[in-house]
This record gives sequence, C-alpha cells and structure tokens, in this order.
Amino acid sequence: MSAKIKFGVVGFGHIGKRHAAMINGNDESEVIAVADVSEDRQLEAKEILGERATVYASIEELLKNPEVDIVNICTPNGWHAKQALWTLEAKKHVVIEKPMGLNRQECEEVIFKSLQVSKHAFIVKQNRYSPTSVWLKSLIDEGKLGETYMVQMNCYWNRDDRYYKKGGWKGLKNMDGGVLFTQFSHFLDIMYWLFGDIKNINAKFQNFNHKTSTEFIDSGFVGFEFINGGLGTINFSTSIWGQNMESSIAIIGEKGSVKVSGQYMDTVSHCVVEDYEMPILPPANPPNDYGDYKGSAANHHYVIENVVNVLKGRSQINTNALEGMKVVEMIERIYQEGTYLG
Repeated sequence: MSAKIKFGVVGFGHIGKRHAAMINGNDESEVIAVADVSEDRQLEAKEILGERATVYASIEELLKNPEVDIVNICTPNGWHAKQALWTLEAKKHVVIEKPMGLNRQECEEVIFKSLQVSKHAFIVKQNRYSPTSVWLKSLIDEGKLGETYMVQMNCYWNRDDRYYKKGGWKGLKNMDGGVLFTQFSHFLDIMYWLFGDIKNINAKFQNFNHKTSTEFIDSGFVGFEFINGGLGTINFSTSIWGQNMESSIAIIGEKGSVKVSGQYMDTVSHCVVEDYEMPILPPANPPNDYGDYKGSAANHHYVIENVVNVLKGRSQINTNALEGMKVVEMIERIYQEGTYLG
C-alpha cells in the first residue's frame, strides 16, 4: 500500500474534530498534526488522537512540520482566507471550510497563491454529496425540467443564545460574517451549482431578535434573476424559535416541478415531471449534531475521499476554489445591494 497522506488540522472545535475523524477513518490518510490556540482543545486533541498527532499552540508552528502534506482550516470564518494563504506559502495543499473567505478579494488572493506555488485549494461543500442534491443536479443537467421558470429557496433555522455565547467569535461581523456565510452558504452553493450566477438583486433585511447577540441581520427576503434564465428568491431567518424548521428548494420548470424540503433539504416532497418516474434515493446522512443546535448533513467523509483521490492522482477536485469564491461573491453582492430595515 502506498504511503498515507498526512494531514494537519487547524482549529479543533466541533468541525475540526469532524474533519479529524473523517481523515483517520480513511485508509489512505491520517492526522499527524493539530493546532489550536485553546489549551483545553489542545488537551482534547491529545486525548482523542493520542501519540498519532503532534499538537501545536499555533498554525505557524504546525506549518513548520515538514511531514504535513495538507492542512484543513477549521477555524472561525474570518481566519479562513488568511490561514489558507499561510498554508500555501508553506508549500502545502489546503482544505478550507466554508466560507472560503468573507469577501471576493481575499478569495482571489488564495487562488492566485495556489496557482503561484502549484498547490491545491479544496473548498468544503459537503451538501453537494447529499442524495437529494445529486438527484437535483442530474435532473437539471439532463434537462428533465426544461426551461427554468422559478426557484424558491427557504432557510429557516434556530440560532439563539445557546449558539451566540458571549466572548466567542460567532456574531462578530469580521469573524462570522453573517448568517448567509455561516448558516446558509451551503444552500446558496447548491443553488449556484444547479442554476449558475444571479443578477438584478433586490433584497430587504431585518434583525428581529439578535440585536444584543450579533453585529448583523438575522432575516431577509432576496429576489433576483438567474443569468441562465428564470426568477429566484431566497427567504432566510435564524429567528426560528426552539429548533431548526426548514431548508427547502422549490423548482418550477417548463416540463415539471419539484420540491426538496425537510429541516436539511433532505426530503423530496414533490416531483411531477413529464414522462419521468421518481427514482428511490439512498438515505441521507444525519445532520452534524453540535449539542444545542444542528447543522448541515454529515458528508465530510466524501470531501476527504475526494481530497485523497486528487492527491493520489485518481480524480479531479469536486469543488474548486473558483466555485468557492463565486459563492462568497454572490453573498457579498446580496448584502451590498439589500435594504436594511433594522
């Protein structure tokens, strides 16, 4: 068997632990280094990974380890692009959790650096691997719905004081970025993956019940046109009481209509398409469980599998840095072109 690919993980919170588990669960990869500024999480990494991994107090120390082939950035959003640049400058490949950055410019800098040093930049978009997402992609690519008329995406989740804890990075404009970056960028990525870019954005935003816990709005209505044709809307809120309510996408086409819904866009609730029989889809993976709240589907093992296959020369990147930048740029434009009501 060929040598295992050696990973470093930067940030050992909920998502960093998830990455480490998926890396060590792959027969061809292993975590040999972890970096976290928190002493508690350093101890946790040592307990979980044992002697297999060296634990560092900073990314700078980790990047000096010559055995590390690739680094997974699992830190707060505001650090993603900067730490990806440092990783590439150290001549290592990088896996960047969503979002790739908080603006287009810093994403462009990462892309330029990866080309300059001839290293890969992988972007985590695990929702593309969900059975419903794969099915929707096949419907659109095969033209089963014909011309796209309308697309409506609803994202209604709960994020309350259990999530926005005082003293943390969540809720800060320069580190979190806002709910479209942190909670709902995966769903915007699915929409972009299916239908392409948008134009003529018209949006209204409101901050209903996070005025004391975040520096940004929690809810909005966004209307636009797709460059490839058709009208679209995104309705979103993190003001849902108690628990997540819905993540859904409804597609109205020339030859039929479909809707994928459920809390995590994982259930086909409507499919009426000309000369088409709905296939039986494999079951979806459960959502990532963070204790008091839940996130998107736990599909990170597919991401790691793709990384390994690319570095072993067996495959191409499923989600490249250009796509990661495009979704960031779309969110940036939505925020810039909207009207803020409070």
